[in-house]
Amino acid sequence: MPSDYAKALGAKLRAIRQQQGLSLHGVEERSSGVWKAVVIGSYERGDRAVTVQRLAQLADFYKVPVAELLPEASAGANAEPAPRLVLDLEQLSAVPAEKVGPLARYAAAIQAQRGDYNGRILSIRQDDLRTLAVIYDEPPSLLADQLIAWGVLNPEARGAMD
Repeated sequence: MPSDYAKALGAKLRAIRQQQGLSLHGVEERSSGVWKAVVIGSYERGDRAVTVQRLAQLADFYKVPVAELLPEASAGANAEPAPRLVLDLEQLSAVPAEKVGPLARYAAAIQAQRGDYNGRILSIRQDDLRTLAVIYDEPPSLLADQLIAWGVLNPEARGAMD
């Protein structure tokens, strides 16, 4: 019986193959028989272990980095989830006028990209907070503290940038 990791690896392999519009037999044909359909299928089902060398060769065949073939590292059972970063858009009016511009424009750009115009809150990623830190020329943890002090960022996000 395949392990969860083998199944996850197989799912990634299948997804890459399908993104390239290839069937199992298409892989065999395109590789001139180097990759047999039955072997690729067994990798994708997790029934057959793939060596690191063969995985690297398969990545070369698909023209993707090896990391793209690997499943996401699963967080440990004891790991705490990352805190949600939520901007309170209604509180933007409380931000000092000389500071609100970049934050308001960045939030508006995210809303436009997502088509999310509820106007009350906006979830952002840690990378968004890092980008804002560059714009504000502040370390991310200090910017997070400032946004929390202004009432714009949820207090649970305090440890997000440590």
